[in-house]
Amino acid sequence: MPQISSFYGLIILMNFKDHAPPHFHVWYGDYKVTITIKDGIVEGKMPGRALKLAFEWLDLHREELLEEWSKAQRGETLRAIDPLK
Repeated sequence: MPQISSFYGLIILMNFKDHAPPHFHVWYGDYKVTITIKDGIVEGKMPGRALKLAFEWLDLHREELLEEWSKAQRGETLRAIDPLK
């Protein structure tokens, strides 16, 4: 699962040819969640502050994430997305 970004202890990943709907994975220590790109539905548990940072990043990079999702579905190399600053 390629890492596409990391910031403040969060690691953002996206699988190749993963199941719909378009989503990404967030790892934070022992916590792991998936977040849908279009509507922000979360599966899993994570501390509130870490999840808030993930959503701030999602809001800034939603279009890029959808582009990377399309590339991942075709098995193409993913590019890094800027971290939250």
